[in-house]
Amino acid sequence: MDEIMEDLKRFPVIPAIRDIGRIETAVSKQSQCIFLLTGNILNIRDVVKYVRDSGRRIFLHIDLLEGISKNSMGIKYIAKEIKPDGIITTRANLISCAKSEGLFTIQRIFVLDSLAVDNAEKSIKHVNPDAIEILPAVIPKIIKKICLRVRHPVIAGGLIEDAQEVKAALKHGALAISVTNEDIWNIPLEDLEIRRKSFLGE
Repeated sequence: MDEIMEDLKRFPVIPAIRDIGRIETAVSKQSQCIFLLTGNILNIRDVVKYVRDSGRRIFLHIDLLEGISKNSMGIKYIAKEIKPDGIITTRANLISCAKSEGLFTIQRIFVLDSLAVDNAEKSIKHVNPDAIEILPAVIPKIIKKICLRVRHPVIAGGLIEDAQEVKAALKHGALAISVTNEDIWNIPLEDLEIRRKSFLGE
């Protein structure tokens, strides 16, 4: 888990893939981690193997996988047969299952209003994921607020359009940014030196 955290910290822009055809482009970039937001029971094993053979880490958004049950047996199948580095899910009940199978867990949270922030805090403290992903990522003060309240690594995603928005999210506490926009995947790391004071005490 520490190695995953280090990769996220060193390479904070994470390609988020909605189209399997973009996998080759994603692994050609500097990022060490990839979020896969698509796939099905017929193609997912080959995709995961390709990414891992390319020396990258891959995290599956299991809520979006077709043909695999969204329950403890589905998690066991993913862990033992597909073998990604971790999973992403909005379903708090699946976090504990995935943790017990040794997968890195990322709980995805949609921050729509102050009630959503309160509910997210309760859920995160209850299931204790390895990291959380909050969407949308373009509200820096919300990122900062959540970082202070949950004390978990925060990945920000959604609606990011340029390097300035990436920097703003990092500056306000996000550990990393997940983004579908290919133009942002290869932002030079030296351009992201404005880093954040996070729960890690940086």
